[in-house]
Amino acid sequence: MSNRRQFIQKLSIGMIAPSLAPDFLTIERTKFKIDSALPPEDFWKELRKEFPLTQDRVYLNNGTFGPSPAVVVEALKDSIDQIYTSGEYGNFNAERQKLAAFVGVKTSELCLTHNTTEGINIMTWGLPLKAGDEVILTTHEHVGNGLPWLNRAKLDGIVIKTFEPRNTQSENFEAIKSLCGSKTKVIAVPHVTCTTGLVFPIKEISQWAKAKEIFTAIDGAHGAGIFDLDLKDLGCDFYAGCYHKWMLGPIGTGFLYVREELLDQLQAIHVGGYSDSGWDITTNPPIIQGYAPTAHRYDYGTQSRPQYVGAAAAADFHEAIGKERVEKRIRELNEYLYAGLKEMSLELSLLTPEEPESRVAMVSFKPKNKDYQVVAQSLVKSSFRIRQVPESGVNAIRVSTHIYNSKEEIDDFIKALESQLS
Repeated sequence: MSNRRQFIQKLSIGMIAPSLAPDFLTIERTKFKIDSALPPEDFWKELRKEFPLTQDRVYLNNGTFGPSPAVVVEALKDSIDQIYTSGEYGNFNAERQKLAAFVGVKTSELCLTHNTTEGINIMTWGLPLKAGDEVILTTHEHVGNGLPWLNRAKLDGIVIKTFEPRNTQSENFEAIKSLCGSKTKVIAVPHVTCTTGLVFPIKEISQWAKAKEIFTAIDGAHGAGIFDLDLKDLGCDFYAGCYHKWMLGPIGTGFLYVREELLDQLQAIHVGGYSDSGWDITTNPPIIQGYAPTAHRYDYGTQSRPQYVGAAAAADFHEAIGKERVEKRIRELNEYLYAGLKEMSLELSLLTPEEPESRVAMVSFKPKNKDYQVVAQSLVKSSFRIRQVPESGVNAIRVSTHIYNSKEEIDDFIKALESQLS
Protein backbone atom coordinates (compact mmCIF):
# COMPACT_ATOMS: atom_id res chain seq x y z
CA MET A 1 0.00 0.00 0.00
CA SER A 2 3.01 2.31 0.44
CA ASN A 3 3.26 3.31 -3.23
CA ARG A 4 -0.46 4.05 -3.33
CA ARG A 5 -0.14 6.37 -0.32
CA GLN A 6 2.89 8.06 -1.87
CA PHE A 7 0.92 8.55 -5.10
CA ILE A 8 -1.92 10.22 -3.22
CA GLN A 9 0.51 12.37 -1.24
CA LYS A 10 2.21 13.59 -4.40
CA LEU A 11 -1.11 14.53 -5.90
CA SER A 12 -2.22 16.26 -2.72
CA ILE A 13 0.89 18.50 -2.62
CA GLY A 14 0.47 19.49 -6.25
CA MET A 15 1.09 17.84 -9.56
CA ILE A 16 -1.50 19.11 -12.01
CA ALA A 17 -1.54 22.38 -13.89
CA PRO A 18 -4.58 24.68 -13.54
CA SER A 19 -5.84 23.88 -17.04
CA LEU A 20 -5.82 20.17 -16.30
CA ALA A 21 -6.76 20.03 -12.64
CA PRO A 22 -9.98 18.43 -11.38
CA ASP A 23 -11.50 19.69 -8.15
CA PHE A 24 -10.96 16.36 -6.44
CA LEU A 25 -8.97 13.19 -6.88
CA THR A 26 -10.68 9.89 -6.15
CA ILE A 27 -8.81 6.73 -5.23
CA GLU A 28 -10.51 3.95 -3.30
CA ARG A 29 -13.57 6.21 -3.01
CA THR A 30 -11.67 8.70 -0.83
CA LYS A 31 -11.47 12.33 -1.96
CA PHE A 32 -8.32 14.44 -1.83
CA LYS A 33 -8.00 18.14 -2.66
CA ILE A 34 -5.41 18.86 -5.35
CA ASP A 35 -3.00 21.77 -5.34
CA SER A 36 -2.20 22.73 -8.96
CA ALA A 37 1.49 23.53 -8.73
CA LEU A 38 3.40 21.93 -11.60
CA PRO A 39 3.06 22.61 -15.34
CA PRO A 40 1.53 19.85 -17.49
CA GLU A 41 4.70 18.17 -18.75
CA ASP A 42 6.06 17.99 -15.20
CA PHE A 43 2.81 16.39 -14.10
CA TRP A 44 3.12 13.62 -16.68
CA LYS A 45 6.78 13.10 -15.76
CA GLU A 46 5.79 12.66 -12.13
CA LEU A 47 3.01 10.30 -13.10
CA ARG A 48 5.53 8.17 -15.04
CA LYS A 49 7.21 7.35 -11.73
CA GLU A 50 4.08 5.47 -10.71
CA PHE A 51 4.77 2.85 -13.38
CA PRO A 52 7.25 0.09 -12.55
CA LEU A 53 7.84 -0.21 -16.31
CA THR A 54 11.58 -0.51 -17.02
CA GLN A 55 13.54 2.58 -17.99
CA ASP A 56 15.97 0.51 -20.08
CA ARG A 57 13.93 0.95 -23.24
CA VAL A 58 11.16 3.12 -24.63
CA TYR A 59 7.87 1.25 -24.60
CA LEU A 60 5.76 2.20 -27.63
CA ASN A 61 3.45 -0.81 -27.88
CA ASN A 62 0.49 -0.08 -25.63
CA GLY A 63 -1.82 -1.23 -28.42
CA THR A 64 -0.71 -4.77 -27.58
CA PHE A 65 -0.30 -4.52 -23.82
CA GLY A 66 -0.56 -1.67 -21.34
CA PRO A 67 1.87 -1.98 -18.41
CA SER A 68 0.08 -1.37 -15.11
CA PRO A 69 0.90 1.40 -12.62
CA ALA A 70 2.04 0.40 -9.14
CA VAL A 71 -1.42 0.98 -7.63
CA VAL A 72 -2.87 -1.69 -9.90
CA VAL A 73 -0.05 -4.15 -9.26
CA GLU A 74 -0.41 -3.66 -5.52
CA ALA A 75 -4.19 -4.07 -5.62
CA LEU A 76 -3.68 -7.34 -7.48
CA LYS A 77 -1.09 -8.53 -4.97
CA ASP A 78 -3.16 -7.45 -1.98
CA SER A 79 -6.15 -9.40 -3.24
CA ILE A 80 -4.05 -12.51 -3.83
CA ASP A 81 -2.65 -12.24 -0.30
CA GLN A 82 -6.14 -11.88 1.17
CA ILE A 83 -7.48 -14.89 -0.68
CA TYR A 84 -4.61 -17.24 0.04
CA THR A 85 -4.34 -16.30 3.69
CA SER A 86 -8.08 -16.40 4.41
CA GLY A 87 -9.12 -19.19 2.07
CA GLU A 88 -12.09 -17.04 1.02
CA TYR A 89 -12.07 -16.17 -2.66
CA GLY A 90 -15.33 -14.21 -2.41
CA ASN A 91 -17.05 -12.41 -5.27
CA PHE A 92 -16.39 -9.28 -7.27
CA ASN A 93 -19.80 -7.64 -7.40
CA ALA A 94 -18.36 -4.35 -6.17
CA GLU A 95 -15.72 -4.45 -8.89
CA ARG A 96 -18.35 -5.21 -11.53
CA GLN A 97 -20.29 -2.14 -10.38
CA LYS A 98 -17.16 0.02 -10.60
CA LEU A 99 -16.25 -1.27 -14.07
CA ALA A 100 -19.81 -0.87 -15.38
CA ALA A 101 -19.97 2.72 -14.14
CA PHE A 102 -16.60 3.43 -15.76
CA VAL A 103 -18.09 2.85 -19.23
CA GLY A 104 -21.50 4.33 -18.41
CA VAL A 105 -23.66 1.21 -18.33
CA LYS A 106 -25.76 -0.67 -15.80
CA THR A 107 -24.09 -3.39 -13.77
CA SER A 108 -26.67 -5.81 -15.15
CA GLU A 109 -25.42 -5.07 -18.70
CA LEU A 110 -21.77 -5.95 -18.08
CA CYS A 111 -20.33 -9.42 -18.58
CA LEU A 112 -16.79 -9.90 -17.27
CA THR A 113 -14.61 -11.90 -19.64
CA HIS A 114 -10.95 -12.85 -19.92
CA ASN A 115 -10.22 -10.83 -23.07
CA THR A 116 -11.84 -9.05 -25.99
CA THR A 117 -11.89 -12.20 -28.12
CA GLU A 118 -14.02 -14.03 -25.57
CA GLY A 119 -16.57 -11.23 -25.68
CA ILE A 120 -16.56 -11.26 -29.47
CA ASN A 121 -17.20 -15.01 -29.51
CA ILE A 122 -20.17 -14.52 -27.17
CA MET A 123 -21.57 -11.95 -29.60
CA THR A 124 -20.77 -13.98 -32.71
CA TRP A 125 -22.41 -17.22 -31.58
CA GLY A 126 -25.21 -15.71 -29.51
CA LEU A 127 -26.78 -13.52 -32.18
CA PRO A 128 -29.87 -14.98 -33.95
CA LEU A 129 -28.39 -15.55 -37.41
CA LYS A 130 -29.18 -18.10 -40.09
CA ALA A 131 -27.58 -19.19 -43.36
CA GLY A 132 -27.53 -16.30 -45.84
CA ASP A 133 -27.62 -13.54 -43.23
CA GLU A 134 -24.91 -10.95 -43.86
CA VAL A 135 -22.34 -9.48 -41.46
CA ILE A 136 -20.22 -6.41 -42.28
CA LEU A 137 -16.51 -6.48 -41.40
CA THR A 138 -13.45 -4.56 -42.56
CA THR A 139 -10.44 -6.07 -44.33
CA HIS A 140 -8.34 -4.86 -41.39
CA GLU A 141 -9.68 -7.08 -38.63
CA HIS A 142 -7.63 -8.44 -35.76
CA VAL A 143 -7.76 -12.22 -35.62
CA GLY A 144 -9.88 -11.89 -32.46
CA ASN A 145 -12.70 -10.29 -34.46
CA GLY A 146 -12.18 -11.76 -37.92
CA LEU A 147 -11.77 -15.41 -37.03
CA PRO A 148 -14.89 -15.87 -34.84
CA TRP A 149 -17.10 -14.46 -37.59
CA LEU A 150 -15.36 -16.51 -40.27
CA ASN A 151 -15.81 -19.58 -38.11
CA ARG A 152 -19.55 -19.00 -37.82
CA ALA A 153 -19.71 -18.45 -41.58
CA LYS A 154 -17.92 -21.75 -42.09
CA LEU A 155 -20.22 -23.67 -39.74
CA ASP A 156 -23.57 -21.90 -40.11
CA GLY A 157 -23.47 -20.42 -43.60
CA ILE A 158 -23.71 -16.74 -42.74
CA VAL A 159 -22.16 -14.39 -45.32
CA ILE A 160 -19.25 -12.07 -44.51
CA LYS A 161 -19.04 -8.84 -46.52
CA THR A 162 -15.90 -6.69 -46.17
CA PHE A 163 -14.64 -3.27 -47.20
CA GLU A 164 -11.23 -1.61 -47.24
CA PRO A 165 -11.08 1.17 -44.60
CA ARG A 166 -11.04 4.70 -46.01
CA ASN A 167 -9.24 7.82 -44.78
CA THR A 168 -12.09 9.77 -43.17
CA GLN A 169 -14.98 8.98 -40.86
CA SER A 170 -17.55 10.14 -43.40
CA GLU A 171 -16.05 7.94 -46.11
CA ASN A 172 -16.06 4.92 -43.82
CA PHE A 173 -19.64 5.57 -42.77
CA GLU A 174 -20.69 5.73 -46.43
CA ALA A 175 -18.74 2.56 -47.23
CA ILE A 176 -20.60 0.67 -44.50
CA LYS A 177 -24.00 1.98 -45.59
CA SER A 178 -23.30 1.02 -49.22
CA LEU A 179 -22.65 -2.60 -48.22
CA CYS A 180 -25.83 -2.98 -46.21
CA GLY A 181 -28.91 -4.49 -47.77
CA SER A 182 -32.02 -6.45 -46.88
CA LYS A 183 -29.94 -9.43 -45.70
CA THR A 184 -27.59 -7.40 -43.48
CA LYS A 185 -28.04 -8.37 -39.84
CA VAL A 186 -24.83 -7.23 -38.11
CA ILE A 187 -22.21 -4.50 -38.42
CA ALA A 188 -19.18 -5.88 -36.57
CA VAL A 189 -16.41 -3.34 -37.15
CA PRO A 190 -13.70 -2.31 -34.66
CA HIS A 191 -13.90 0.95 -32.74
CA VAL A 192 -10.21 1.42 -33.59
CA THR A 193 -8.37 -0.80 -36.08
CA CYS A 194 -5.34 -2.71 -34.82
CA THR A 195 -3.55 -2.18 -38.12
CA THR A 196 -3.44 1.59 -38.58
CA GLY A 197 -5.25 2.96 -35.54
CA LEU A 198 -8.18 4.17 -37.63
CA VAL A 199 -11.16 5.35 -35.54
CA PHE A 200 -14.63 4.50 -36.83
CA PRO A 201 -17.64 6.79 -36.15
CA ILE A 202 -19.39 4.21 -33.98
CA LYS A 203 -22.04 6.59 -32.64
CA GLU A 204 -23.23 7.56 -36.12
CA ILE A 205 -23.04 3.96 -37.35
CA SER A 206 -25.05 2.74 -34.36
CA GLN A 207 -27.78 5.35 -34.78
CA TRP A 208 -28.15 4.51 -38.46
CA ALA A 209 -28.06 0.74 -37.88
CA LYS A 210 -30.67 0.88 -35.14
CA ALA A 211 -33.10 2.58 -37.51
CA LYS A 212 -32.45 -0.24 -40.00
CA GLU A 213 -32.84 -2.96 -37.33
CA ILE A 214 -29.23 -4.04 -37.82
CA PHE A 215 -27.23 -5.17 -34.80
CA THR A 216 -23.98 -3.34 -33.96
CA ALA A 217 -21.42 -5.68 -32.39
CA ILE A 218 -18.24 -3.66 -31.84
CA ASP A 219 -14.68 -4.87 -31.32
CA GLY A 220 -13.67 -2.44 -28.59
CA ALA A 221 -10.20 -3.76 -27.79
CA HIS A 222 -8.92 -0.19 -28.32
CA GLY A 223 -11.68 1.74 -26.59
CA ALA A 224 -11.81 1.78 -22.79
CA GLY A 225 -8.83 3.67 -21.44
CA ILE A 226 -8.35 5.71 -24.62
CA PHE A 227 -11.66 7.50 -24.92
CA ASP A 228 -13.74 9.07 -22.22
CA LEU A 229 -15.99 6.16 -23.07
CA ASP A 230 -19.73 6.23 -22.45
CA LEU A 231 -21.28 3.20 -24.12
CA LYS A 232 -24.83 4.43 -23.63
CA ASP A 233 -23.96 7.61 -25.49
CA LEU A 234 -22.12 5.58 -28.14
CA GLY A 235 -25.37 3.75 -28.76
CA CYS A 236 -24.11 0.36 -29.96
CA ASP A 237 -25.89 -2.88 -29.07
CA PHE A 238 -22.83 -4.87 -27.98
CA TYR A 239 -19.26 -3.85 -27.23
CA ALA A 240 -16.41 -6.23 -26.34
CA GLY A 241 -13.28 -4.81 -24.73
CA CYS A 242 -10.42 -5.58 -22.40
CA TYR A 243 -8.64 -4.11 -19.39
CA HIS A 244 -5.06 -5.12 -20.22
CA LYS A 245 -4.44 -2.58 -22.97
CA TRP A 246 -5.37 1.10 -22.59
CA MET A 247 -7.01 0.57 -19.20
CA LEU A 248 -3.58 -0.51 -17.84
CA GLY A 249 -5.15 -3.38 -15.91
CA PRO A 250 -4.16 -7.03 -15.42
CA ILE A 251 -3.74 -9.51 -18.25
CA GLY A 252 -6.68 -11.89 -18.50
CA THR A 253 -9.44 -9.33 -17.88
CA GLY A 254 -12.06 -8.11 -20.30
CA PHE A 255 -15.71 -7.19 -20.62
CA LEU A 256 -18.75 -7.43 -22.84
CA TYR A 257 -21.50 -4.83 -22.81
CA VAL A 258 -24.92 -6.14 -23.78
CA ARG A 259 -27.71 -3.58 -24.11
CA GLU A 260 -30.33 -4.52 -21.55
CA GLU A 261 -33.16 -4.82 -24.08
CA LEU A 262 -31.15 -7.39 -26.05
CA LEU A 263 -30.25 -9.82 -23.27
CA ASP A 264 -32.84 -12.32 -24.43
CA GLN A 265 -31.82 -11.97 -28.08
CA LEU A 266 -28.15 -12.73 -27.46
CA GLN A 267 -28.34 -16.43 -26.69
CA ALA A 268 -26.06 -17.73 -23.94
CA ILE A 269 -24.23 -20.67 -25.53
CA HIS A 270 -21.72 -21.60 -22.81
CA VAL A 271 -23.27 -21.67 -19.34
CA GLY A 272 -22.45 -22.77 -15.81
CA GLY A 273 -22.67 -21.56 -12.25
CA TYR A 274 -24.54 -18.23 -11.98
CA SER A 275 -25.76 -18.36 -15.62
CA ASP A 276 -29.20 -19.67 -14.77
CA SER A 277 -32.40 -18.70 -12.99
CA GLY A 278 -32.89 -22.26 -11.81
CA TRP A 279 -32.14 -25.84 -12.87
CA ASP A 280 -32.79 -29.34 -11.62
CA ILE A 281 -31.03 -32.48 -12.77
CA THR A 282 -33.12 -34.73 -10.49
CA THR A 283 -36.47 -34.22 -12.19
CA ASN A 284 -37.78 -36.31 -15.05
CA PRO A 285 -37.06 -34.80 -17.43
CA PRO A 286 -34.24 -32.62 -16.01
CA ILE A 287 -34.89 -28.90 -16.54
CA ILE A 288 -33.29 -25.50 -16.88
CA GLN A 289 -35.84 -22.87 -15.94
CA GLY A 290 -34.08 -20.03 -17.69
CA TYR A 291 -31.11 -17.69 -17.63
CA ALA A 292 -29.91 -15.13 -15.12
CA PRO A 293 -31.73 -11.85 -15.82
CA THR A 294 -28.43 -10.00 -16.32
CA ALA A 295 -25.31 -10.22 -18.47
CA HIS A 296 -23.91 -12.45 -15.74
CA ARG A 297 -25.48 -15.27 -17.76
CA TYR A 298 -22.50 -15.05 -20.12
CA ASP A 299 -19.71 -15.14 -17.49
CA TYR A 300 -20.16 -18.28 -15.51
CA GLY A 301 -18.40 -20.31 -12.86
CA THR A 302 -15.33 -19.44 -10.81
CA GLN A 303 -13.26 -16.51 -12.02
CA SER A 304 -10.21 -14.79 -10.59
CA ARG A 305 -11.23 -12.14 -8.08
CA PRO A 306 -7.71 -10.60 -7.92
CA GLN A 307 -7.76 -9.93 -11.65
CA TYR A 308 -10.95 -7.89 -11.41
CA VAL A 309 -9.82 -6.15 -8.24
CA GLY A 310 -6.84 -5.07 -10.34
CA ALA A 311 -9.10 -3.99 -13.19
CA ALA A 312 -11.21 -1.91 -10.81
CA ALA A 313 -8.03 -0.33 -9.43
CA ALA A 314 -7.11 0.58 -13.01
CA ALA A 315 -10.50 2.29 -13.37
CA ASP A 316 -9.82 4.21 -10.14
CA PHE A 317 -6.43 5.24 -11.50
CA HIS A 318 -7.96 6.65 -14.69
CA GLU A 319 -10.70 8.44 -12.79
CA ALA A 320 -8.15 9.88 -10.38
CA ILE A 321 -6.42 11.57 -13.30
CA GLY A 322 -9.69 12.21 -15.15
CA LYS A 323 -10.90 10.19 -18.15
CA GLU A 324 -11.23 13.32 -20.27
CA ARG A 325 -7.71 14.36 -19.27
CA VAL A 326 -6.31 10.95 -20.19
CA GLU A 327 -7.90 11.08 -23.64
CA LYS A 328 -6.62 14.62 -24.17
CA ARG A 329 -3.06 13.55 -23.33
CA ILE A 330 -3.26 10.47 -25.56
CA ARG A 331 -4.42 12.64 -28.45
CA GLU A 332 -1.69 15.20 -27.75
CA LEU A 333 1.05 12.57 -27.93
CA ASN A 334 -0.50 11.06 -31.05
CA GLU A 335 -0.52 14.44 -32.77
CA TYR A 336 3.09 15.07 -31.73
CA LEU A 337 4.18 11.69 -33.10
CA TYR A 338 2.16 12.07 -36.29
CA ALA A 339 3.66 15.49 -36.99
CA GLY A 340 7.18 14.16 -36.48
CA LEU A 341 6.63 11.23 -38.84
CA LYS A 342 4.94 13.44 -41.41
CA GLU A 343 8.15 15.45 -41.76
CA MET A 344 9.80 12.25 -43.01
CA SER A 345 7.45 11.88 -45.99
CA LEU A 346 10.35 11.31 -48.39
CA GLU A 347 11.45 8.24 -46.45
CA LEU A 348 8.16 6.72 -45.31
CA SER A 349 4.46 6.44 -46.04
CA LEU A 350 1.98 7.18 -43.26
CA LEU A 351 -0.87 4.68 -43.28
CA THR A 352 -2.82 6.18 -40.39
CA PRO A 353 -5.30 8.80 -41.61
CA GLU A 354 -4.41 12.45 -41.14
CA GLU A 355 -7.96 13.45 -40.15
CA PRO A 356 -7.83 14.05 -36.36
CA GLU A 357 -11.20 12.36 -35.78
CA SER A 358 -9.95 9.22 -37.52
CA ARG A 359 -6.97 8.60 -35.26
CA VAL A 360 -6.33 8.68 -31.54
CA ALA A 361 -3.51 6.59 -30.08
CA MET A 362 -1.63 4.64 -32.75
CA VAL A 363 0.30 5.54 -35.90
CA SER A 364 1.38 3.05 -38.56
CA PHE A 365 3.91 3.73 -41.31
CA LYS A 366 5.83 1.90 -43.99
CA PRO A 367 9.42 2.70 -45.05
CA LYS A 368 9.61 3.53 -48.76
CA ASN A 369 13.06 2.21 -49.52
CA LYS A 370 13.71 -0.44 -46.87
CA ASP A 371 11.98 -3.59 -45.70
CA TYR A 372 9.72 -2.78 -42.76
CA GLN A 373 10.83 -5.87 -40.85
CA VAL A 374 14.48 -4.90 -41.12
CA VAL A 375 13.73 -1.39 -39.86
CA ALA A 376 11.54 -2.73 -37.06
CA GLN A 377 14.24 -5.15 -35.90
CA SER A 378 16.80 -2.35 -35.89
CA LEU A 379 14.51 -0.18 -33.79
CA VAL A 380 14.07 -3.01 -31.29
CA LYS A 381 17.85 -3.35 -31.04
CA SER A 382 17.94 0.38 -30.31
CA SER A 383 15.68 -0.24 -27.28
CA PHE A 384 12.34 0.78 -28.73
CA ARG A 385 9.42 -1.60 -28.25
CA ILE A 386 7.14 -1.28 -31.26
CA ARG A 387 4.87 -3.66 -33.19
CA GLN A 388 5.07 -5.02 -36.69
CA VAL A 389 1.78 -5.15 -38.60
CA PRO A 390 1.71 -8.04 -41.10
CA GLU A 391 -2.10 -8.34 -40.85
CA SER A 392 -4.08 -7.85 -44.05
CA GLY A 393 -0.87 -7.31 -45.99
CA VAL A 394 -0.37 -3.93 -44.31
CA ASN A 395 3.31 -4.76 -43.71
CA ALA A 396 4.03 -1.75 -41.57
CA ILE A 397 5.37 -0.57 -38.23
CA ARG A 398 2.91 0.54 -35.55
CA VAL A 399 3.71 2.93 -32.71
CA SER A 400 1.26 3.38 -29.85
CA THR A 401 1.73 5.84 -27.00
CA HIS A 402 0.02 6.22 -23.63
CA ILE A 403 0.17 8.58 -20.65
CA TYR A 404 3.45 7.13 -19.35
CA ASN A 405 5.21 8.20 -22.55
CA SER A 406 6.83 11.60 -23.07
CA LYS A 407 7.52 13.91 -25.97
CA GLU A 408 11.22 13.39 -25.32
CA GLU A 409 10.79 9.67 -25.93
CA ILE A 410 8.98 10.40 -29.17
CA ASP A 411 11.83 12.72 -30.21
CA ASP A 412 14.33 9.95 -29.48
CA PHE A 413 12.28 7.51 -31.53
CA ILE A 414 12.10 9.89 -34.49
CA LYS A 415 15.88 10.37 -34.39
CA ALA A 416 16.47 6.61 -34.24
CA LEU A 417 14.08 6.05 -37.15
CA GLU A 418 15.76 8.76 -39.22
CA SER A 419 19.11 7.07 -38.72
CA GLN A 420 17.64 3.74 -39.85
CA LEU A 421 16.11 5.21 -43.00
CA SER A 422 19.00 7.42 -44.07
